Amino acid sequence: MTDEKKRQIEERLSELPLAQYAWIRPEELEFSEQVRYICETECSRYGTSWACPPAVGTVEECRRKCLSFEEGFLFTTFSEVADIADLEETLACRTEHEEITRQVCESFRERGLAVTALSTESCAICETCAYPEGPCRHPDRMFPCVESYGILVTDLAEKHEIEFMYGGNVVTWFSLVLFRET
Repeated sequence: MTDEKKRQIEERLSELPLAQYAWIRPEELEFSEQVRYICETECSRYGTSWACPPAVGTVEECRRKCLSFEEGFLFTTFSEVADIADLEETLACRTEHEEITRQVCESFRERGLAVTALSTESCAICETCAYPEGPCRHPDRMFPCVESYGILVTDLAEKHEIEFMYGGNVVTWFSLVLFRET
């Protein structure tokens, strides 16, 4: 990506409530079968959504897909909730982050870049996901979960000095946008 395109994107992104961001190389991504194992054994969404495993493919397939892109953009937003232990309340606040992710993706697409995005925990666009009986109803709006790809997103954040532990009742949401020239 040219410096001019990057400047234009950063100018547009300055209008959005991003907490922090970093430009990354896909080669920096660390993939772990252990992250996927946690999805499988601890997440109630495993096997129920096109945004989650096994629908997203194996960790190796996800790695290959990510590495097919030239560059990446990792960013965070945060929300404050009354009780961070209240999972329902916490997940309800991610809708704003997902909309911001859509806007970030559009900023890249407007500059002629092919984009794929990974975002927060599973997809909540449809009340009931079509998986596995039918195709995703909103593939243009659905972002697979970063962790569903087996990516150690907190390691990447630490490498790029992105804070994510704010304490109290602050929820940090991550998105990873991968892109290449078309």
